[in-house]
Amino acid sequence: MAPTAATPAGPSGLGATTTTIGTTTGPTHPRGGSLTIAQGSALSVGAVLGTGVITLPALAAQVAGPASLVAWAALVLLSVPLASTFAALGARHPDGGGVATYVRRAFGERAAGAVGWCFYFAIPVGAPPASMMAGGYVADVVGGGRTTTVAVGAALIVGTGLMNLAGLRFSGRVQLGLATVLALLMTATMAVALPHGSAESLTPFAPNGWAAVGTAAAVLVWGFAGWEAVASLAGDYRNPRHDVPRATAIAVTVVGVLYLGLAATSVLVLGARAGSSQAPLSDLMAVALGDQARVVTAVVAVLLTVGAMNAYYAGGSRLGAALARDGALPHWLAKGGEAGQVPRRSIVVITTSSTLALVLTVALDLGLTPLMLLATGCFTLVYVLGTASALRLLPRGSGGWWTAVIAFASVVVLLVVNGLHALWALGLVALSLLYQSRAQARSAQRSEVVR
Repeated sequence: MAPTAATPAGPSGLGATTTTIGTTTGPTHPRGGSLTIAQGSALSVGAVLGTGVITLPALAAQVAGPASLVAWAALVLLSVPLASTFAALGARHPDGGGVATYVRRAFGERAAGAVGWCFYFAIPVGAPPASMMAGGYVADVVGGGRTTTVAVGAALIVGTGLMNLAGLRFSGRVQLGLATVLALLMTATMAVALPHGSAESLTPFAPNGWAAVGTAAAVLVWGFAGWEAVASLAGDYRNPRHDVPRATAIAVTVVGVLYLGLAATSVLVLGARAGSSQAPLSDLMAVALGDQARVVTAVVAVLLTVGAMNAYYAGGSRLGAALARDGALPHWLAKGGEAGQVPRRSIVVITTSSTLALVLTVALDLGLTPLMLLATGCFTLVYVLGTASALRLLPRGSGGWWTAVIAFASVVVLLVVNGLHALWALGLVALSLLYQSRAQARSAQRSEVVR
C-alpha cells in the first residue's frame, strides 16, 4: 500500500509484508523485468504471511472452537479466486500502482481516493492488536500478563513511529527474510507438535454455534490479506502473462498448507487451551521441546512485528502525504512527503492515532478481536472494490472475468459477515467521497475567483 514510490506492508492488518497501492498511477514496468517465478512466489508468500499467524489460531479457536478450521479452509479456498483475479489484472495491466490503479481505471479518482482512505485509516486500528500480539509472547516469557502485553504494545507503536521519523526502515530483503523465518518456524512447529495431537480435541466441534464460523472467517482476513501484491509485482516479471499465474499458484499452495497445517495443529494439540492461549506458537513448541523454546519464539514474534509495523508506518505515511497532495486529505499533511523526504506529519498522525487507539483499547478493556474486525473490514472493502474493478477491466466472459465474479461475490459475503464492524470501512468511504467532493468544489471556486 504505497503512494507513488512507497512500499509498505500489505493490508493484512499488519499481517503482511510487502504490497503497494497508490493515489497516483504507479510506475509501469517495461516487459521483460528480472523477477523469476521462484522469486515472485517467495515475495507473494511473504506478502501474505505476517504477524497475524502468531495469534490468529488462538483467536479463531476462541471465537468458533474446532469449527474455526472450517473458517481457515474457507479463507484458503477464497484465496484461489482472489489471488487469481489480481494475477489476471497484473498479467493484462502490469503496473506498480496496485489496487488503487485498477480502481481508478474502472471507477475514477474519487473511488481510488476512497481505497487510500481505507488503507490509511486501517493502520491506527490495526497497530494496537498487532503490537499486543507480540506483547503477549513477551508476557508469556517474562510474566506480567496484560500489563506487560500493553507496555510492549505501546513501546512498539511509539518506537516504530520514532524509527520512521529518523528515516530508519527495514529493507525489503530483511522483511522477506523475516517472513522466511516465520514460514520455517511454522513448519518446525507443526513437525514437532503434531505427533502430540489428539482427535478428541475436535469435540465439541462447534461449541459456539455455526454462526461463529463466519465471525472467525472475518477475523482471519487479517492473515490472508496481501494477495493484491500479486498485481503490483506483475510488471517486474520477465514474462508477466506466463509467470504471474504460475507464481501465484505456488504462493497460494504454500500459504494454504502452512495456515491450515498450523491451525489444525493448534486445535489438535492444545485442545480447549487453543482458544485461551496468548502465545499459541510458543505453547506448541513447548509441548515438544520444553519451555526454553518460548524465548526463541518470543524473539521471532517481536522481530516480525517490528518489521511489519515499520513497513506499514513507512508506506502508510507516504500514502497519507500522497492523498493530501492529490486533494483527498488536508493539504497540510502533504508537507515533507516529497520524493526522498520523510513525511513527518503523516508519521506523527499515524503514531498518535495508533497510540490513542491503544489507550481506548485498554480503557474499555477490549480484546484483540474488535479492533481486528475494524481493520479487516477495511481490507475486505478494498478487495470488494478491487474485484469489482476487475469485472470492468477484464474481458467479459473470459476465464479471468468469471474468476473475478466468484472472488467479488465471496468478498461481499465476507464484508457482510464482518457485521457492524464493516460500518467503519463504509463510513470511511463515505467520508472520503464527501471530503473529495467538497475539496473539488472549493478548488473550482478558487479558480473562478482567479479568473
